[in-house]
Amino acid sequence: MEPVLINLDDYERTGEGANGASYNHKTDKNIMLKMYFRNFEAARQELEVAQKVYAMGIPTPEPGDLVTDGKAMGIRFRRIDGKKSYSRACGDNPERTEEYAREFAQLCKKLHATHVDTTQFENVKDRLYAMLAANPYFTDEQKRKIHDFIAAAPDADTAIHGDLQFGNGIFVEKDGVRTPYFIDLGDFCYGYPMFDLGMVYLCCCLNDEDWTQTQNHMSNATARRFWDAFAPEYFGPDADLDEIEKTVRIYAGLKTLIIERDTHCAMPQFRAMLEGVVY
Repeated sequence: MEPVLINLDDYERTGEGANGASYNHKTDKNIMLKMYFRNFEAARQELEVAQKVYAMGIPTPEPGDLVTDGKAMGIRFRRIDGKKSYSRACGDNPERTEEYAREFAQLCKKLHATHVDTTQFENVKDRLYAMLAANPYFTDEQKRKIHDFIAAAPDADTAIHGDLQFGNGIFVEKDGVRTPYFIDLGDFCYGYPMFDLGMVYLCCCLNDEDWTQTQNHMSNATARRFWDAFAPEYFGPDADLDEIEKTVRIYAGLKTLIIERDTHCAMPQFRAMLEGVVY
């Protein structure tokens, strides 16, 4: 899979995340581009995973080819014209937050009910074990306890997005009907859904106000409302939501491994969710 050389001047930058930036082609409305800032190999890996996920029928933009401008590497996708993320939608229309949250919950339930060919994707536990082993910020004893917690979690052969947050769910709306998609599938794998739901909870309930406003386009109060509507829709109206929240906080704490991998620094505000439970 060799990258195709492109001229980045042919594209207009439309957004930026922790690991890369997105672009739309200036003259071809069917093409969007995701360029990685640093990790070239991550672009290749995401394209391989995205192709498999798309072939499964999971709603996601159609992946195209691997590209480079000579400095960075990226992936071209078929552009979803008029798309909006669930986070942006809540920021633009906070009075509809509960509606968007319930819709996103149903989308996540469907994903987590999808069985995958486990020979084609990585087990979420194996992925976390590898990140844990490479993490320089936990002590050996802390790592042992976190490893034991991961190992004790239930096993499953169902899909996990890997970075499940309301910014990685998008939709287009036409004539009052919304068609949803998942994006940013580089961490897609399989396993127990609670490993995914930890990220939903983290984004809704555990970031500081500035981060939530900048990255998720809403206030912390709106993000919390999103979780309060998401949880009963996902787990069911009779679920003990207080107990679920206690549990999901621990899985949110495990996302420290991903965040510290990407930021290359310790994140005590997220580690705190593991104290007294995992270490």
